[in-house]
This record gives sequence, structure tokens and C-alpha cells, in this order.
Amino acid sequence: MALVEAAVVVYLRALSPVEAPLAALQAVIPTRLIVIEMYREATTIIMLLAVAVLAGRDGWQRFLVFAFAFGTWDVFYYVWLWVFLGWPPSLLTWDVLFLIPVPWIAPVLAPVIVSVCLVAGSLWLLARQSRETGAIHGLPWLAWALAAAGGALVLLSFTLDSRAALAGGRAPDYRWGLFGTGVGLAVLALVAGVRRRR
Repeated sequence: MALVEAAVVVYLRALSPVEAPLAALQAVIPTRLIVIEMYREATTIIMLLAVAVLAGRDGWQRFLVFAFAFGTWDVFYYVWLWVFLGWPPSLLTWDVLFLIPVPWIAPVLAPVIVSVCLVAGSLWLLARQSRETGAIHGLPWLAWALAAAGGALVLLSFTLDSRAALAGGRAPDYRWGLFGTGVGLAVLALVAGVRRRR
């Protein structure tokens, strides 16, 4: 799936040869293609959900499988882009991550950090579940609240400056503080939730 996603981006860039993904969204790509791209993004998430539903035995395990599949897909998406195009030249290169409901933009390093955390966290919890009798099936509500707050901060770091970046055609200073706080809250929620369940 990561290879397919990267191939689609290769085709889009061939249609609109620009130096940066942010510039491609400034009326270089026809609106009709952007709408089609949004549908493709939505169906990618549906496919990942389908994998999780088929692979998991219950809601908690399906959630963990989805997190693992999403994180793995995203990391290998960038691996394949680098194989096909030699892009990104750096992990600090800006990218358009998602278009729904507004464009998400960030340096490549940010979504890679999120994806590595998703993969590591889901593997850790799946391993605990398979190894321990009566292992955790979920997290306490406070851990979920902290994780949701962390996720919201990460999403804000991706979307707050997208309108200005697209209007100006250049990347603003990324909100690393907001992003780091969000990731930190999510990791804290996971570790504290597991310790409390023990």
C-alpha cells in the first residue's frame, strides 16, 4: 500500500512539476484532481481499517492493528518516495501530509515520529496482550483523555499554518513546541495507562 501511495504521488508530480509539494497546491494541480486525491486518501484509511477489522479479535486489538498498519504504511511511503524520486532530500523537508478536511503540512520528520510512535506503542501493547494472561484490553479513561489531547495538539501543529503557507507558497516556521508537547502527552498517556492497569 505504501508503494501504491508513493506511485500515485510520482504521477501527480509528473503532472505538476514543481519543486515543493506546497507549491503544487497553489492552483497548479486542477481542483478536480485535488478532489479525487481527497477521495483516494479517504479510501486508504478505509483499507487500513479493513485490515485491522480482519486481523483483530476484538475492538482493542483492532485499534492496535490499525495503529501498527497506519504507522508502517506512512514510514514506508516515504521510503518508496525516496527510492522513486530521491525525495525527500532531508527529514526537515516540508510535505503536504493530508488534505482532509484542510491541508496538513509539516516537515517529513514530524509524521515519521508519529508513525514510529504508533508502530512501537502498538507492538508493545500487542506483545503484552499475547504474553500475559489477563493483559490490558484498553486504557483508563484519563489515559485516553491525555492521548486525545496530545493527538489534538499534533493535528494543530499540522494544520494551524496551512492556509498561510499555501497562500504564501512557502513553509512557515514549524510549531515544534506544539508538536513535541502533543507527542509527549500521548507517550505519557500510554506509559501511565499501562502502569495503572498493572
